[in-house]
Amino acid sequence: MSLTHRIATEDDLPALRALMARAIDHLQKDFLTPEQVVASRHVMGLDTQLIRDRTYVLVEIDGVLAGCGGWSYRATLYGGDASVVAREPEVLDPAKDAARIRAMYTNPDFARRGVGRRVMDLCEDAARAAGFTRTEMMATMAGVPLYRACGYEPIEEVLSAPIDGVRVPLLRMGKAL
Repeated sequence: MSLTHRIATEDDLPALRALMARAIDHLQKDFLTPEQVVASRHVMGLDTQLIRDRTYVLVEIDGVLAGCGGWSYRATLYGGDASVVAREPEVLDPAKDAARIRAMYTNPDFARRGVGRRVMDLCEDAARAAGFTRTEMMATMAGVPLYRACGYEPIEEVLSAPIDGVRVPLLRMGKAL
């Protein structure tokens, strides 16, 4: 098994979106009700600002897209282009703000094989190189076990805005780098 990585480009968007849809549908089902899984599609997703900022990575195993995720120096904590979450493009100050870990997804065919940890290491290393000393994220329930294993601590439990009357549980987490 050979893990490789690279910065994602706009050409990768169709494959990334397909991976995200599969990950939401398959990996969230042990943590959310079926209605919450459907609603989570409107909460999660890729913010293409990460692609434009060149802070979004993808990991492949033997040439197959196995996972993806990013970090950001912008204020937006979570949410994709099509999500109901407002995005905040303001640039963060590494001296006082935490970098954001964003839009982490693993291909269900490669879950629990080190893909998420590899993406996290790459994001944390890049944030550290940019001068950040802390990171924060809005975690899905399916991601919480990985993030705890990577040293993230809970900050605040959050419920999404209602989507067709359904709220999705999330957990804001943080870590000192």
